[in-house]
Amino acid sequence: MTEPDVHPTDMIRAAGAVVWRGDESDPEVVLVHRPRYDDWSFPKGKLKAGEHVIAGALREVSEETGIDAVLGRALPPIHYLKNGRLKRVDYWAAQADGGPGFEVTEEVDAMAWLRVEEARRRLTYEWDAGLLRGLRAAPLTTVPLIFVRHALAGSRQEWPGDDDERPLDDDGVAQAAGLAEALTGFRPEVLISSPSRRCVQTLEPYAERHGLPIRQEPALAETAHDPAGALRLALDVLDAERPAVLCGHGKTLPELITAVWRRRHTAPSRDTHLRKGAFAVLHHCAGQIVSLERYST
Repeated sequence: MTEPDVHPTDMIRAAGAVVWRGDESDPEVVLVHRPRYDDWSFPKGKLKAGEHVIAGALREVSEETGIDAVLGRALPPIHYLKNGRLKRVDYWAAQADGGPGFEVTEEVDAMAWLRVEEARRRLTYEWDAGLLRGLRAAPLTTVPLIFVRHALAGSRQEWPGDDDERPLDDDGVAQAAGLAEALTGFRPEVLISSPSRRCVQTLEPYAERHGLPIRQEPALAETAHDPAGALRLALDVLDAERPAVLCGHGKTLPELITAVWRRRHTAPSRDTHLRKGAFAVLHHCAGQIVSLERYST
C-alpha cells in the first residue's frame, strides 16, 4: 500500500479524552503512564489515516485504558510543537462505561484513577492541567441532541423522479458509514428522520449497528416544511433527556438549530450551517443548552 505524502509542515492530529467516574461534584479522572516518556497524561494518540477524530478518541481511550467511553462536551484542544510540526489534540469530557479493563502494553504500563486535585499534581504537562479547568467549567453530565444533515445524494437537477426518493450516491454511502462511527461516541438512543429517502439512509448504518428503529417525522421534511412543528419536535426530544438524533436538510436545519438555541441558551446564536453529512451536537443539562459543537464526516 502506498503511504500518503505528508508535508513536513502538515499539522499532526491526535485525539483523546478526560474520562471521569463517580460523583460529579468530586469526580475521579483516569491518567496513564507512558514508559517511553516517563510521563503521566490523559489517554490520547495520533489519528489513523482517514479516521474521524471522534472515532480516534474512542479507540485511543480503549487501547490505553481498556475503558469504553461515552463522550460529553468537547474540551479546548491542545496545540504544541512536535519535532518542529504543530500538533493538535482534541479532547472530550467522557464518562466511563465499562470495557474489557486495563492491560499493560509497550505504550502504557500503568493507569490511575485520581481525584481532580491529585490528578493536577500528578500530570507531567501544564497544558494537560488546563483540561481539568475546562472539565469543571460546566456540568459533566450532559445529554446530546444531534442534528445531522443528510449525506451526499447526487444532483437534484439530474434526478428524474420525486426528490424525496433521491438516494445517497456512493460518496454519501461512505459518509453515512463514517457518521455511524462518529455517532457511536455519543450513544444516541432515539433516531428521528425526515421521510426523505436520503435522510433515512444517512442514519441506517448507525441504526443497524445498534438495533434501533428510525422514526420518520414529516415536520423535518424539506417539502411542505413545518418550522413550528419541527421546533416543537426538537424541544420535546430535548426535554425527554435521552440522547437523540434528528436528520434533515440543509435548507431547514440551520433555522431549527438556531431556534432551539435561542429557546434554551442565553448567549447569542452561533453559525449553524452544516455541510452534507455533517452534524451539530447540542449538549444540554436540565433543559438548558451547555454547548454546541459541529463536526464533518
